[in-house]
Amino acid sequence: MKKIYLDHSATTSVDSTVLTAMLPYFSETFGNASSIHSFGQEARAAVDEARHKIARFLNCKSTEIVFTSGGSESDNLAIRGIIESRSFDFAQDNKMLPHVVTSAFEHHAVLDTIKELELDGKIEATFIKPNEEGLIEVADIESAIKENTVLVSIIYVNNEIGTVQPIRAVGQMIERVNKTRIMNYESEIMNETHNSKFKPHNSEKNAGRIFFHTDAVQAAEYFDMNVDYLHVDLLTMSAHKIYGPKGTGLLYVRAGVPVKHQIVGGGQEYKKRAGTENIAGIVGMAKAVEIIQNAKLKSQNYNLKVKTLRDKLIDGLLKISNSFLNGSREQRSPANVNISFINAEGESILLNLDMQGIAASTGSACTSGSLEPSHVLISMGLKPEQCHGSIRFTLGRHTTDEEIDKVLEILPPIIEKLRKMSPFS
Repeated sequence: MKKIYLDHSATTSVDSTVLTAMLPYFSETFGNASSIHSFGQEARAAVDEARHKIARFLNCKSTEIVFTSGGSESDNLAIRGIIESRSFDFAQDNKMLPHVVTSAFEHHAVLDTIKELELDGKIEATFIKPNEEGLIEVADIESAIKENTVLVSIIYVNNEIGTVQPIRAVGQMIERVNKTRIMNYESEIMNETHNSKFKPHNSEKNAGRIFFHTDAVQAAEYFDMNVDYLHVDLLTMSAHKIYGPKGTGLLYVRAGVPVKHQIVGGGQEYKKRAGTENIAGIVGMAKAVEIIQNAKLKSQNYNLKVKTLRDKLIDGLLKISNSFLNGSREQRSPANVNISFINAEGESILLNLDMQGIAASTGSACTSGSLEPSHVLISMGLKPEQCHGSIRFTLGRHTTDEEIDKVLEILPPIIEKLRKMSPFS
């Protein structure tokens, strides 16, 4: 039986070119990049070259890239790092906590981190719900901003439903708010009439400033990652979503943005992330990024092939009665198809697909083992029974027309069979 893999948002295979680039750093060029001898300097040179390659991809300085173990660590470093770096600003007034604005359908690495900080009494948080199309409104974020807001974190491409959020517009809005805040703060200082309850001491440059973070893990292959275009201060990437190795990621931190380290024990990564660098993983991530960048430069429409297959799959699946697409059709990743089938249980659909050699998921990969309804779909206003019938197919570079045809052949009878077994049919 030929297997069909349609779960690329969970992870991708390592590209053969990436693997070739990595191999020498396991056994030949194996030095510690912090060592001063030639073995160490060879490793350091590899890290430096990788950092420069990724900096070109993000249009940033190489010193603004912090390598991590993956997307979840990067999200934690961004959120906890900002909050802890600004904690002194709020220590003088125990009635005011730093405020964070995020969406209600973030990846759990963001959502659970913010909820935990809130539960521990370290922050207050506002969770913006998406509209029925699975999109966050910029106006809702702006309305949620308060005097003590220090961080906004909005996912670039939702990992479950694939909707593309207006990151650039959010970033531009935050910049406008920051300009007004800084002007007002400087005016009050000059007039010595700064009577605000919140008097920041972090630095004049960051006084009252809101920092903007985006989890771009699902966006890197298909969307613009230029950090200046996006107007972001912090950005998360993960290698294994772009045909690179697992266990490697990065956090872009704009120069001057205060992020307190979360792992101590060494001065690596500009003292923002201690620990011996994963040289092979970093080299692999840089090669994966290089492949994407070169492919986009050669192609006028890099996304067209996968988008065409996506649309074929969506149109075919929607011919099944009592089915509907979750999230916007237009503002959507070219690789994502998320469909709900009424009166058919998602886990049972997955098991039946797997027996036919087809891999997909229900909810995000990190929570697909849970019986709880998807927090993403619940945030959009879907009922639990609608959420439980949702299936996510995510296409990849090597997905073929024949594979889509096979899914459209196999899935309708599965849905019909499960609906006959359902007590709700």
